[in-house]
Amino acid sequence: MSAVRDVIIIGSGPAGLTAAIYTARANLHPLVIEGEPSSTSDQPGGQLMLTTEVENYPGFVDGIMGPELMASFRGQAARFGAEYLTEKVTRVDFSQRPFKVWVRDDEYQARSIIVSTGARSLMLGLPRETELVGYGVSTCATCDGFFFRGHDIAVVGGGDSALEEALFLTKFAAKVTIVHRRGELRASKIMQERAFKNDKIEFLWDTVVTELLGETKLEGVRVRNLDTAEESQLPVTGLFVAIGHVPNTDVFKGQLDMEDNGYLITLGKSSRTNVPGVFACGDVQDHTYRQAITAAGSGCMAAIDAERWLESLGETENEIVETPRNW
Repeated sequence: MSAVRDVIIIGSGPAGLTAAIYTARANLHPLVIEGEPSSTSDQPGGQLMLTTEVENYPGFVDGIMGPELMASFRGQAARFGAEYLTEKVTRVDFSQRPFKVWVRDDEYQARSIIVSTGARSLMLGLPRETELVGYGVSTCATCDGFFFRGHDIAVVGGGDSALEEALFLTKFAAKVTIVHRRGELRASKIMQERAFKNDKIEFLWDTVVTELLGETKLEGVRVRNLDTAEESQLPVTGLFVAIGHVPNTDVFKGQLDMEDNGYLITLGKSSRTNVPGVFACGDVQDHTYRQAITAAGSGCMAAIDAERWLESLGETENEIVETPRNW
C-alpha cells in the first residue's frame, strides 16, 4: 500500500488528462491510472487513440492526429508532476476516506478521486473493423463527417442516434444509406419524419452488414437480407456504426449512483457524484455531446471541484472518515 495521495485520476482520455494538468498545477501530485494498452474499452488516451486526424479541436489549424494530441495532453500533465500507472483498476472502495483503489493486489489510497473512464462505442464485431476505424469506419459523424464530402456513406442503426448521424452526414455525403436489421425504426417519430423526408437518405430494411471490403481503407460492405438470406455489396466508402455506447462503469457499481444506462450521475452543474470527494468527468457521465473538447472542459471542472473540496477539508492525512451516500 502506498502513501495517501491528494487525488487519483482513473482514466486518461481528454477528460482525465485535462484533470491531471489542472491538479498537477495545483500541486496535488495526481496519480493517473490510465488503463491497459491491450484494452479496447479503457485504453490509455481513450477513444482518440483510435482516431486518425482530429480537425475540430481548437488550436490546430491544420488538424492533428488523435494519438499525437493525447501524447501532448499526457506530456503537459507530466511536466507539472503528474504520475502515471499504465494498469487497469480492478476494484474500488469509496465507503470511507481515504478512498481505496486496487490494481489487482496493489492498493492505492487518496483523499479524492476523479473518475474519467469514458465510454466505448458498440461495434459490429466484424473482422478488421477496429483496424479500419479512421480509414472509412467511424463511430462519430460530428468528428469525421467532413472527411466524406461527396461520398456514398452507410449508417448502421435504427435509433435516434443513427438518424441524427445520418441527417448530419447529408451535409457532406452524396448519399446516405441507413442499414437496419429490422423492418421499422426505433427512433422517435419526429426523427423518422426528418429522415424519410430527406432526399439524400435511403433505407435497407431487415439487413445486416456481414463484411467490410477493402484492404487499407473501406471500399464497400457486404450486406445480407435477414428475410431472404440474399447477399449483395453496397459500394460505400464510409461506414458509421451508430448502435449505441456503453460507459466504462462496471467497477463502480454499488459505489456510485448511475443512470439506468450505466452513466454516472453528477450533481447540478458540477462534477460531484453522490459520494463526497469523488468526481466524474468526460464521456463516463456525458451521453449527449461525447466530444474531446467537452470532455476536456469537464476534466477542468472536476479538477477545480476536487481542489476546492480538498481545501475545505482540514483533515489530517491519516484520518478515516465515513462518506455519506449523498451530499
